[in-house]
Amino acid sequence: MVKEKALELGFSQVGIAAIDEEIAARASQRLQAWLALGYHADMTWMSNPKRQDVRGCLPNVVSIISVSLNYYTSHQRPEGKEYGKISRYAWGRDYHRVIEKKLKALAQWLREWDEDVQVKAYVDTGPVQDKLCAQTAGLGWIGKHGNLITRKYGSWVFLAELLTNLSLTADRPHTPHCGTCTRCIDACPTDAIAQPFVVDANRCIAYHTIENRSPELPETIRDRLHGWVAGCDICQDVCPWNQRFAQPTTVEEFHPYPDNLAPQLTELANLDEEEWNRRFPASALRRIKPEMWRRNARANLENLYSGEQSP
Repeated sequence: MVKEKALELGFSQVGIAAIDEEIAARASQRLQAWLALGYHADMTWMSNPKRQDVRGCLPNVVSIISVSLNYYTSHQRPEGKEYGKISRYAWGRDYHRVIEKKLKALAQWLREWDEDVQVKAYVDTGPVQDKLCAQTAGLGWIGKHGNLITRKYGSWVFLAELLTNLSLTADRPHTPHCGTCTRCIDACPTDAIAQPFVVDANRCIAYHTIENRSPELPETIRDRLHGWVAGCDICQDVCPWNQRFAQPTTVEEFHPYPDNLAPQLTELANLDEEEWNRRFPASALRRIKPEMWRRNARANLENLYSGEQSP
């Protein structure tokens, strides 16, 4: 019944994960090893203790309702090097707003069952391992590029979850299906995939264009941007599962805003706050401040004019 309601509200997939001590212990160990290597760069929130044990978010949690929402559209970026590249997830309306509305409706429906029902919702921003929850709930598997891959939509999905004290029938964890494929690893221009299933944020274009607040990008990143100004989809674009199974979303809000599909690098290089507000209303791209847009665009223009873009 819970799954039917989630699908009725418009989610693409829904699965149930039970709180399992063994799975939680393995997840904590993997996260600690990743943090110890410094692969989280300056994303200090990744070391929040609650991320290692979801019971820190809701002490009496028994089940996790994991949901996905397909965001792929058939729009394609233009080929010209004068255009900046923006990751697909941010082309349209801020996914947090779209998903939160659906999650709140699902949470309210659960609370109507019983006054003792407790529910806590997370949409990417809380100390929850979204991809691990989704894999444990059977939605897909974590690929070698670190993204969740689903059989039905590839990796073009947003993830969210509801923690609850309700005891729900758990689904079987999804098995991995990357096999011997290494296309994502081979295609990454900065070698950010340190080893299969392990991404080093210090070398990731998406991290540096979105999270890095420094006035200048590291040279190893700046020289290998290949047009990216907000995120990076290279590892997803080359994934065979995406090439085979991607299908257009039914969520109209995820279709591109006019300026997000083919922004001119020269325009972004001179972006001021007024134009920033006009271009990115209700957008996840507001996390990238005007000075960061200018930095990212100018780095790409320098590469373009110098003709020295690294492979």
